[in-house]
Amino acid sequence: MSNANASRIETDSMGDRVLPRGAYYGIQTQRATENFPISGLKPLPTYVDACLLIKKAAALTNGELGCIAPDLAQVIVQACDEILQGQLRDQFVVDIYQAGAGTSHHMNVNEVLANRGLEILGDVKGNYARLSPNDHVNYGQSTNDVIPSAIRLGSLLALAHTLYPALTGAIATLQHKADEFQPIVKAARTHLQDAVPIRLGESFRAWAYILQDHHRRLEAAVTDLMALGLGGSASGTGLNTHPQYAHRVATILGELSGFPLRPAPHLMAAMQSMAPFVAVSGALRNLAQDLVKISHDLRLMDSGPMTGLKEIQLPPVQPGSSIMPGKYNPVMAEMTSMVCFQVMGYDSAIALCAQAGQLELNVMMPLIAYDLIHSIEILGNTIAALDQNCLQGITANPERCRDYGERTLSLVTALNPHIGYLNAAAIAKESLETGKTLRQIVLEQDLMDADKLATVLDLEQMSQIVQSVPQSGE
Repeated sequence: MSNANASRIETDSMGDRVLPRGAYYGIQTQRATENFPISGLKPLPTYVDACLLIKKAAALTNGELGCIAPDLAQVIVQACDEILQGQLRDQFVVDIYQAGAGTSHHMNVNEVLANRGLEILGDVKGNYARLSPNDHVNYGQSTNDVIPSAIRLGSLLALAHTLYPALTGAIATLQHKADEFQPIVKAARTHLQDAVPIRLGESFRAWAYILQDHHRRLEAAVTDLMALGLGGSASGTGLNTHPQYAHRVATILGELSGFPLRPAPHLMAAMQSMAPFVAVSGALRNLAQDLVKISHDLRLMDSGPMTGLKEIQLPPVQPGSSIMPGKYNPVMAEMTSMVCFQVMGYDSAIALCAQAGQLELNVMMPLIAYDLIHSIEILGNTIAALDQNCLQGITANPERCRDYGERTLSLVTALNPHIGYLNAAAIAKESLETGKTLRQIVLEQDLMDADKLATVLDLEQMSQIVQSVPQSGE
């Protein structure tokens, strides 16, 4: 038998299992792959990174405190670093729908680190008497404090690496487009009906402000993610941990990750409550809802080219039809809405998981881990793609915009102070029935002179944003 096809036998409290000799995972991971052939979805790389950073910080802490031998601590650290740099990533194989609390994935991480550590020591995989997944890699830890901490750290990593940069880029693009389109007047629409003139640039500026507000809300929501339950061990009491472990591991993990991490004031509470994840997920859902609105606005404003609004042109990025030549569709905006709907669904699942804990543990954490981190990353990737492939290339149709601005019936609103609401309503009705312009009817009925009317219906002036002036003493 060739070495590639060889196997090894591992034993746990339930008996023996045959594993491929080349596998770095062990018997508990093998059992999990047999038990949970559910979705084919494997743990997200960012979630794996968070677990590895926690294991590295724990090894450094336990080695420093004399809880495990310094040479074993360094071997574990080396194994963590290798995998963080890209090695053995295919060894994290447990389906995301798995044992409650994440024990299966947690042991997958422990076993891979132990077996890679044994290789570094010149030993064979599975010789856990020398370097154990439980006694050494997992010293002073439990699934019950590692997994909620990994969700916290994984979310922070995903936000920092994916969503925050994407939001920042899209906001800058929208602000640039706002300045570019500021001279262009168009008709606003409320209830999808004619409204008063506005500047096209202000539509884009409003979207920039909306995204800025969501960035701020997210930053506020993630504050609680910085408080870790590490050191709580199995039930939050700190059983089998060094008295200095909780503070030291949080400090070291903060140094490794770059986040201001700290021990939670009550480790048991940090293990039981999923509230920090619900808060972040809620902020993501809130962002997704506004992104859907923005993506739908883009589609409406680009509708046409001959029978829609066509105030703007979204850059065509691919053919839009298998049968209609020359057609393109606003695919980036369409994709954005679909991703946002998925994020809203994940938020509902996270809320259900969060209330489903009992006593000292919430066993639904594996689903929270996947749904929360995945939400952050697909939203970030979506916003970045929308920015690059859509927002940056938007052009305006100034003539179409101006025509709508001139023809909107709600121009009559500016006449109210001068001819009264009832007269203005009558003029709007006549304009709609006859096709005459508001200007023409006002002059025919001698309600205002031409110069006064030109001033009142000055679209540039009418579409300027009114700046609020503070009262004296404010």
